[in-house]
Amino acid sequence: MSTPGGSIRNSTVSTPIGSKRNSNVSTPGGSRRNSNFEEENSDHIHSERTPDHLLYESEFSGLKRHDSLDIEAAKIGGHHGHHNTKDWGVILRLAFQSIGVVYGDIGTSPLYVYSSTFTKGIKHEDDILGVLSLIFYTITLIPVIKYVTIVLHANDNGDGGTFALYSKLCRYAKIGLIPSEQPEDREVSNFQLELPSKRNTISSKVKNNLEQSGFAKFALLFVAMLGTSMVVGDGILTPSISVLSAVSGLKEATDSMTEGRIVIISVIILIILFMVQRFGTDKVGYGFAPIISVWFSLIAGIGVYNFIKYDPSVAKAINPKYIVDYFKRNGKDGWISLGGVVLAITGTEAMFADLGHFTVKSIQISMGCVVYPAIITAYSGQAAWLRKHSELVGDTFYKSLPSALYWPVFVVAVMAAIIASQAMISGTFSIIKQSLSLGCFPRVQVVHTSAKYEGQVYIPEMNYLLMIGCVLVTASFKTTAKIGNAYGIAVIFAETLTSGFLVVIMLVIWKTNILLVMLYVLVISSTEYLYLSAVFYKFAKGGYLPFTFALVLMFIMCTWNYVYRAKYNYELDHKVSQEAIKDIATDPNISHMGGLAIFYSELAHGIPPIFKHYVNNVPALHSVIVFVSIKSLPVSRVAPEERFLFRRVKPNEMYVFRCVVRYGYTDVRNEKESFEKILIERLKDFIAFDFGTDPQQGRIADEDVVKLDKAWRSGVVHLVGEHEIVSRDGSSLGKRFLINYAYNFMKKNLRQSYSVFDVPHKKLLKVGMTYEL
Repeated sequence: MSTPGGSIRNSTVSTPIGSKRNSNVSTPGGSRRNSNFEEENSDHIHSERTPDHLLYESEFSGLKRHDSLDIEAAKIGGHHGHHNTKDWGVILRLAFQSIGVVYGDIGTSPLYVYSSTFTKGIKHEDDILGVLSLIFYTITLIPVIKYVTIVLHANDNGDGGTFALYSKLCRYAKIGLIPSEQPEDREVSNFQLELPSKRNTISSKVKNNLEQSGFAKFALLFVAMLGTSMVVGDGILTPSISVLSAVSGLKEATDSMTEGRIVIISVIILIILFMVQRFGTDKVGYGFAPIISVWFSLIAGIGVYNFIKYDPSVAKAINPKYIVDYFKRNGKDGWISLGGVVLAITGTEAMFADLGHFTVKSIQISMGCVVYPAIITAYSGQAAWLRKHSELVGDTFYKSLPSALYWPVFVVAVMAAIIASQAMISGTFSIIKQSLSLGCFPRVQVVHTSAKYEGQVYIPEMNYLLMIGCVLVTASFKTTAKIGNAYGIAVIFAETLTSGFLVVIMLVIWKTNILLVMLYVLVISSTEYLYLSAVFYKFAKGGYLPFTFALVLMFIMCTWNYVYRAKYNYELDHKVSQEAIKDIATDPNISHMGGLAIFYSELAHGIPPIFKHYVNNVPALHSVIVFVSIKSLPVSRVAPEERFLFRRVKPNEMYVFRCVVRYGYTDVRNEKESFEKILIERLKDFIAFDFGTDPQQGRIADEDVVKLDKAWRSGVVHLVGEHEIVSRDGSSLGKRFLINYAYNFMKKNLRQSYSVFDVPHKKLLKVGMTYEL
């Protein structure tokens, strides 16, 4: 079949080759792809000749009922039950737990900040005050004022991170690149936004420009993917620098501990760390809080001790004049040293990215009452010690320890470094899982490691890639100073991307006064760009690493998303018409058999073309047919009672139904009950509701439910499209490379996971099909 947008050729129907694993339906990227639930086959159609776009509008303009199965579905407050809690007992408990999950990275920064800043030694004793002042104001301005005071409030129903910001914008403005909006989606509890009642001309203009500009839509998606890529880069660099800096303390214990041996020990710890990921170490995430609390107590106590013993006058670094003097004395070298100072705020993004497990208040309390005082005290104590021992700046942390505390601090430091690494690795898994729902990442296996804590996942492919990256970085760079050059870029670049999204949200959604937006840009964004310029200076000395990681990941994500959108639009243009469905149902050459057939597709905007292809190859239909499309909404979570949307394809005698199953980007897809059972139960509810309360109609509904039950007992087959994507003749060289080589290489070499719905292998049938795009 040849079409303007592509063609289908060399089609086959295939069954899965023997496998010991249960198989199920998964879309590319492991995601529930966005799709429109077009109602051309529904019972609300007034005219079969109405053009598609008018049909869609005319139907929903007079929509009388909620399309979710449970009309009176209770509103849910957010991603987690504690999101809006006012119970201070719960808030304080969460604040304590957040210490172990969120702050391991920023808490271990005192291990290496001064040594990374003064790479050429300390030339003037007041330079110590200048750097301490820089550290103080940088931590105050970015982690505290930017994140704790502003960014945390940009959460998406309790969830944070770059992806959450992008999803929030997608809900407010039509900036998605897939035509997937549908009126019913806005009735989902978490979909609605709390917006200021005031009108704002600037907000309206920015919103209209975003919606009308194809470039702006691509740019926002690109930034979201770039943010994901930089976080993955963090996932490689955080374990490397944290573990290496902690283990380097062994040099103080014995002279025989050479740099090479420290690297070997660090590599062994890293390999063990990644190997245990498959056992679900996220389950004990909250158990990390006591260890990190001990760590903060130690560094704060040692900071106070050094501050009093060596030079309490470093307190005058609170005067920003020392920053000005520092730059006057050091000029270009002072600007370059900002690449080391920025390491004091590593892990800041985690406060926002890990918000889903806590609350805004709990993060604010833990940061303000524990973390901020502890790290400021630690840096002040180290500065006081350096005023007397400036020649030992390369080993500031361990040299500044009281000798009696060396081994306790060393042990806790290694544990804290492992915890900081664990949190970053888990965050990487989570953000990859989120990108799958956007259709921006190849389909990989996502293993949910905890039945108790939501969002705890393990991705085998990414785990081994991260492990290889960490080992290579640690073995090749060998010192924290060199890794710090790369780490600084990954940290500050991710934060500037968050600021970019935040400015758009302030203008478009919050309708913030333009003067306040300008103040944010001038004070906070300009500071971040100053740091970004400094870390870029060290691009050739290791700064290229995160960009190398990002470049590879961006190529993978952009390629996958490009083919995903092309395939989606192709299916949208070639969906099976209602007339074709009727012809198939009445075709005397097609036999009918008992049982239930469930067709899975990525398209919810009509019947997918693979159905007609299947009938042409296997001219037989089951007594009941259900077309199921999985759709990801730009929300963190969809309540189970709001998840299913059903329509009945006319005429009713065909017993053909269409269903859209909606998920949020953090929803766990593996239900406690089998997806098949839940689907059938919800379909029964829909049939009963669809016929209303009329007794005569009620009897018909009962008969239909009986027929559905009979078909279910007779046997169920789950049909999944197995698409081969190739470029059509005449395509450009670049398009042929992306589709025929890059995309298909990723598709063939990454795990094809069908475990999402726990479909028994014996019930699964794959329908092979080739698309020419």
